[in-house]
Amino acid sequence: MSHYAAITGWGMAVPERRLTNADLERMVETSDEWITTRTGIRERRIVGPGESTSTLATEAGRRALAKAGIEPGQIDLVILSTCTPDRPFPATACTVQNNLGITGAPAFDLAAACSGFVYGLNVATSMVRAGAAKNVLFIAADVFTKYINWNDRNTCVLFGDGAGAVVLQATDESLGMLSCVMGADGGSEDLMAVDAGGSRLPATPELLEQGRQYVYMNGREIFKLAVRGMGDSSTEAMARAGVATDQIELVIPHQANLRIIDAAAKRLGVPMERVMVNIDRYGNTSAATIPIALVEAAEQGRLHEGGHVLLTAFGGGLTWASAVVRWGRP
Repeated sequence: MSHYAAITGWGMAVPERRLTNADLERMVETSDEWITTRTGIRERRIVGPGESTSTLATEAGRRALAKAGIEPGQIDLVILSTCTPDRPFPATACTVQNNLGITGAPAFDLAAACSGFVYGLNVATSMVRAGAAKNVLFIAADVFTKYINWNDRNTCVLFGDGAGAVVLQATDESLGMLSCVMGADGGSEDLMAVDAGGSRLPATPELLEQGRQYVYMNGREIFKLAVRGMGDSSTEAMARAGVATDQIELVIPHQANLRIIDAAAKRLGVPMERVMVNIDRYGNTSAATIPIALVEAAEQGRLHEGGHVLLTAFGGGLTWASAVVRWGRP
């Protein structure tokens, strides 16, 4: 039984269509300056006709498999973290499994909103450590623009669509996730949510008329709780891994808002030069922000063999999670 699950492959996928702040100026009462100063976002990617969560997840998964240099038939577990599945059921992970030609391997969805990548990475790593899988394809993908009221300038400027994937492989070397701290506060579930479409409130014509199928959020409260949750869980994750702040090569936070990222970095005492930021080009892609940033950091040469990476996120639920990962292939 292996004690570690190294990240051996990675890939991302975003739609071709760009929606810039200038485009939004023509849609709602807003401005490029207003959006940029408050969020750090300049553009985001939006799915086109026929594209969905499984479309992006499949492409990200395909690229991760190619990077790892393994065949679909070698994958023995598929996990998809998403809160925007193609359908209520079956699991979108099953659609992705079939698209990629992965036969017979168990496949399931996991939902933890924007914390979904760190939550799912912990689950995938635990499955490897338990001996339940040796080669895991873990994908985080969301298409939040399907749940956006494009007349609400407080939310329509924030979100984009995307997917990121990693391949985890069993190893005895000290690689991959070294520690993880997760938490949730269900009492704050209404700070960010989509009301209609579930078993509590099916999407009836009356609810659709009221706009209950769209995402809503309390930005001020989320800001405070996000900075605290990311900061506290990061500190604990580093302590569990036995890694000091100055040993962290790169912090990859959830890309929700540049102000939140900056505040969390200051709370941790990490200079922004050691923080991965790409929110300006993609916006908030929910569970996909961290793996997309991870892929870009790897491609930019910001991750090195044996280096320690801190992943930290918060999301609806409310949920939060942080993990220390040792980068490298066995």
